[in-house]
Amino acid sequence: MNNAQLFERAQQVIPGGVNSPVRAFRAVGGTPRFIARAQGAYMWDAEDQQYIDYIGSWGPMILGHGHPAVLEAVLAAAREGFSFGAPTEREVELAEAIVAQVPSIEQVRLVSSGTEAGMSAIRLARGATGRSKIIKFEGCYHGHADALLVKAGSGLATFGHPTSAGVPAEVVQHTLVLEYNNLEQIEEAFRTQGAEIACVMIEPIAGNMNFVRAQVPFVKRIRELCDQHGALFVFDEVMTGFRVALGSAQSVYAKAIPGFRPDISVFGKVIGGGMPLAAFGTTRRIMQNLAPLGPVYQAGTLSGNPVATACGLATLKEISQPGFYEALGAKTRALIDGLKAAADAAGVPFCVDSEGGMFGFFFTDSLPQNYNVVMATDKERFNRFFHGMLERGVYLAPALYEAGFVSAAHSDADIEATLAAARAVFATL
Repeated sequence: MNNAQLFERAQQVIPGGVNSPVRAFRAVGGTPRFIARAQGAYMWDAEDQQYIDYIGSWGPMILGHGHPAVLEAVLAAAREGFSFGAPTEREVELAEAIVAQVPSIEQVRLVSSGTEAGMSAIRLARGATGRSKIIKFEGCYHGHADALLVKAGSGLATFGHPTSAGVPAEVVQHTLVLEYNNLEQIEEAFRTQGAEIACVMIEPIAGNMNFVRAQVPFVKRIRELCDQHGALFVFDEVMTGFRVALGSAQSVYAKAIPGFRPDISVFGKVIGGGMPLAAFGTTRRIMQNLAPLGPVYQAGTLSGNPVATACGLATLKEISQPGFYEALGAKTRALIDGLKAAADAAGVPFCVDSEGGMFGFFFTDSLPQNYNVVMATDKERFNRFFHGMLERGVYLAPALYEAGFVSAAHSDADIEATLAAARAVFATL
């Protein structure tokens, strides 16, 4: 069956024909590609069309698809058993591997998805502080838990409104949504409601409004305000964790802010190597609030799944090799610098940014600092660029508000082929 036939068939039995909304191509138009297989830096669809893959399963495939060491680890684990519902040594090994690379964490709890990790981190923060209110930022996505599916209210003192049907207003009444990188708003929120705030949750490099960094003074001030008012600072590193650096995004900020550490960290994607696995972690003192030791309840039948932990452990072992991130960062910069040069040569407004193996680009003259500016960039031109690249065998995220990812499997030839395609497409824009 071809892509169109599969999409038609899927829509009969799956809402919108997809199991995660952005896959439906609604933002860019056209027919989604149904992927049949992948290897290294490439994917092939149902029509056997090959693509250079810059989605990488939205981040986890940092080594590329089907890395031999990871594949062997997964096959060996599968032979031993898919799931036991009991502790395994591999869970301990993966937890130790995460703790070893992230100084802010002394203990972690493994779960199955980024959404589960995010909502559990919020519950832990509320349980540890005895407070109810939380702060998040417009454009940061922390999973589809009810309390986090919120858009900004009409004014600073107004709590957010649900962005999804099925989320009662009273469920999000304790969620305050502020503008990303807006110092004035975070100052005011703590000034007026600091004693009631359990935590501030942020994507340090937002990957769900394309690629937007939290500015260093902004992160530094949130850290100070949380310390001053007894709130916890939660870094959502589902996307950035082990993707932008071996120590994750928090290590990038620690270089600019001496002694910086978040209170709670949320991980996913890379730590599972493409399998359903995520985690949240913090100090031993805060984790003592978690069941079975404390009153904050969290559980999951497939948490710490033995096949998923094998995949994650093998991935972390490979990315811990000396020079891995230097090489990955150089490839990513070669890609975005080449895209910028191609756009400039064609006279197309374009700006780029990257960290480690994560990148973003915008059809505008300067890098956006918040969600509203991202949404004002040239969507129509992005859509044309996306389809032009797809037709030339380059698979980018099918929406202007998603970051992109480079893997260790991308070769110099892959980067050059991508840039050749980009030069041809920019000429049409």
